Amino acid sequence: MPPQMKRKDYLRWRRLLDFRPFEESCFLCYMSVPAHSSDLPPRLALWHVTKRYPGVVANNDVSLTVKPGEIHAVLGENGAGKSTLMKIIYGAVHADEGHLVWNGQTVHIANPSAARQLGIGMVFQHFQLFETLSVVENIALALEGAFDLKHLAERVSEVSARYGLPLDPQRLVHSLSVGERQRVEIVRCLLQNPQLLILDEPTSVLTPQAVRALFGTLRQLASEGVSILYISHKLHEIQALCDRATVMRDGRVTGEADPRQETAASLASMMIGRELPVCSAPPYHGESSAVLEVRGLDYHNEDPFGASLHGVDLVVNRGEVVGIAGISGNGQAELLAALSGEQLSAPGCVLIGGEPVGHLHAGKRRDKGLAFVPEERLGRGAVPAMTLAQNFLLTSHRKPALRRHGLISRTRAREFAAHCIERFDVRCNGVLSAARSLSGGNLQKFIVGREVLQEPKVMIVAQPTWGVDVGASAFLRQTLLDIARSGVGVLVISEELEELFEICDRIAVLAGGHLSMPVARALTDAEQIGLLMAGPQQQAA
Repeated sequence: MPPQMKRKDYLRWRRLLDFRPFEESCFLCYMSVPAHSSDLPPRLALWHVTKRYPGVVANNDVSLTVKPGEIHAVLGENGAGKSTLMKIIYGAVHADEGHLVWNGQTVHIANPSAARQLGIGMVFQHFQLFETLSVVENIALALEGAFDLKHLAERVSEVSARYGLPLDPQRLVHSLSVGERQRVEIVRCLLQNPQLLILDEPTSVLTPQAVRALFGTLRQLASEGVSILYISHKLHEIQALCDRATVMRDGRVTGEADPRQETAASLASMMIGRELPVCSAPPYHGESSAVLEVRGLDYHNEDPFGASLHGVDLVVNRGEVVGIAGISGNGQAELLAALSGEQLSAPGCVLIGGEPVGHLHAGKRRDKGLAFVPEERLGRGAVPAMTLAQNFLLTSHRKPALRRHGLISRTRAREFAAHCIERFDVRCNGVLSAARSLSGGNLQKFIVGREVLQEPKVMIVAQPTWGVDVGASAFLRQTLLDIARSGVGVLVISEELEELFEICDRIAVLAGGHLSMPVARALTDAEQIGLLMAGPQQQAA
């Protein structure tokens, strides 16, 4: 035991780190660093970092410092260069120019393993998980040295429960929802006890109560000397949590700010270079013309880790936006499958425009006027390697205007894709750009735009702004409001409560496979919805 360390502190850290060996010098350094110490060098410093890709400069002469015990936000639109910069710090990408200084020493981080050995942990926005392995096996892969899976599984259960991120260590990742996969990423990183923790959109799928619990954990870590780099498009989170913010635009650092002294509007203006657009729409007058009906929908999920649906009833009217809130894993994926046609049901369980469609597959339901935006952009919403013109055809090939003499016209497909790109402000290099080359926000605008151009009767959208910057989020939400008020029924399934309260006319909660009675937005609030999301028993709203 280091002589400067009290025995109780030593034993506490040994318990926390009992499955991963650290040298005692690391313990001493970790415990002796007071938060925001001005006498010590920065935990991390980047100097004049530049990273180029063909046709784009992702990072252009970026300099950044993070102090010990500081929670430091990095703000910017999608495509501003934030994720590339974080990958450089984590060793997943190498800079073309510039250098990194870690605890006062210039370092070259060859790969993520080297970063973890230094004490850098990262939670990626796009998950870094092996789908055929279990939760505990995925977590074990990030640990250095020998490990005991049984003991590690116990630690995973303990830590995940403590932080309000429940996980079954033995569950296979391929059976997890998007929100549950994010929990794996967060818990895996927390178990590594890093000196620098990089979090990229960590609260995208958490309830307000779980967000507060996570913030408490992050503040405690910061008070013990852990530095935190925090990327989020939720500006109220930045204001509530972060000590300092670096703003990026077009790959450059454009300024720094104390987020506690700024408003959400001023931060947004710094990020996008203009005032943040505000969503607006004519009031909904309660039209009773149902375009989507769900009647007593039951679904027994044979997957022991999946959720079943129990007597789901729902009506979406013409011109209305209905929101469904809930924590991932409570039946959202199963409900989406039943509504989109991926999972068939009794004919009368799902109706579009009054016509039973429960027995029809996805293509036939689209013929009846259904449009669908899945939560996973790459892989389900778009094929990564295909061009935007080809991806446009995936759901639009039924349009008569795309056909010539019974065959699909590639020229017209490109024209329609170009129209989608222009109308929905998709920033890319044209219709021949591969889907994977777009930032998350721009790809989401393209997918939503493609579905809007189908002129549907009802549109189902899952997680419409997950991981999307404030400018693109406002654009997408306004798009959903506009299409609804034009006469389309819109159903939004989202774990973003702020989003649901901004655009929805009525909100229901899905928990344990039970759907609550939708309630008018004005008659509830985020706290009540959050309690329903997390509560052990489903209640009528």
